[in-house]
This record gives sequence, C-alpha cells and structure tokens, in this order.
Amino acid sequence: MPDTTPATFSPALPALSAQAERLIELGVQEIAGLPAAEIRAFAATAEALAGGDGALLAVHPDRAPASALAPLLRRDDKPGFVVTDMPDVDHFTPCSVEPPDAPLYLVTGVDRGDHMANWSPEEALPALTGEDRTPLLLTEGIHWVLQQPAALERNHCFMTIGSRLRKANGTLDARTPAIWISNGTGRDGRERRNAPKVGWCWWGNRHTWLGFASATGRRVPRP
Repeated sequence: MPDTTPATFSPALPALSAQAERLIELGVQEIAGLPAAEIRAFAATAEALAGGDGALLAVHPDRAPASALAPLLRRDDKPGFVVTDMPDVDHFTPCSVEPPDAPLYLVTGVDRGDHMANWSPEEALPALTGEDRTPLLLTEGIHWVLQQPAALERNHCFMTIGSRLRKANGTLDARTPAIWISNGTGRDGRERRNAPKVGWCWWGNRHTWLGFASATGRRVPRP
C-alpha cells in the first residue's frame, strides 16, 4: 500500500466573506432557497468569532444538490457537468458522515489527499478514519472547486467518498463519486475537453491521478 505522508495541496481558502460573495455571484442562494443576506450574515458571524479561518463555506446538500452545483464549475471557460451514466447523482448522500443540521456550515482542514493517489476507496476510507479525518461529500468537493479552482488540476484530482448511494436492498452501490477534468473523449464529447467533470469510479479500483479529499471536521459557529 502507498505511504501515508501528508498531502501536497491544502492552501488557504479565500476569506469567508469572499466565499459568500462568490456563492451569491453564482446564484447558489437561488438554488438553495436562501436569502443572500443570510449567507452574508453567516460568513460575517463566523469571521467575527475567529472560527472560520481557512474553512470552506458549504451549503447543505439537501439545499444545493450536486446536479445543480456541477454546471457552475468552470475551467478554460467551460462549464462543469455530470457524466451521462450518473443520472442518479443526487441520490449519493452522506454515508458515515453527518453534516450539521443547518442550511450553511463550515468544513475545516480541507485537503486533496494526494498522498493516497493509487489507493482504492476501500483502502482509503479506513486510513482517513484512522487519521481522524472525514471524507468530503460530493457537494463539498464541488463547493471547494467553486471557491478554489486550482484544487482541480490534471493528474491531481480527487474522490469524494463521503457520499454513497444506498440501493433498495440496503447495500451500497459500488460506484463512488469523484471530480476530475474531462479529456473530451467518449460520451463527454470533444467540446467538453478540459471541463470539470463529476463522475464515478468503482469502490475497489485504484487510479494514479485521484486522491481522496477529506477534512478535519464540520461545524456551525455559534455566537
């Protein structure tokens, strides 16, 4: 199994007030049914409490699903998209992860998990748990790239294994969501080359160009 040295991409995120404005600029408040003023107030409160330094501002996935957020991604002026064989993307919900019961929350210590490239999701999940880290949800990963597009680069993309699909019989679907960059091949179409792409990989498969995005925790700052 690969070594577990620290990941190589975890730069400081923009200030929470700037992240709030970015979401509002993109129209996320309309998707989530939240007043823009509420998003600004949440960010201001978190900053005033000095509890949001370096954190990611996230909207609860029940309010802003992946299918609505993915098209807001941009790379080379090309919009993001969900692969055609993942029409059930919004059914990939938190699994062994409990986002706060609030429309807005903070995700702390976000990291791309480059050191786990060429691990399978099956191998990565217990390793992250052993490091007291929590895997990102798919929507959190999209939020991260919306705020910090450099988090997604060729040969250094990431999986978001905090989101899984539970089938009708109670078992987990073997697909696990990831965010990477399209090569413009196959059903993606040449016009989507270099566009951000929400797709999936098998639970037991390894990929040299996919790390495992994770965080130290999630919280809602309280005055």
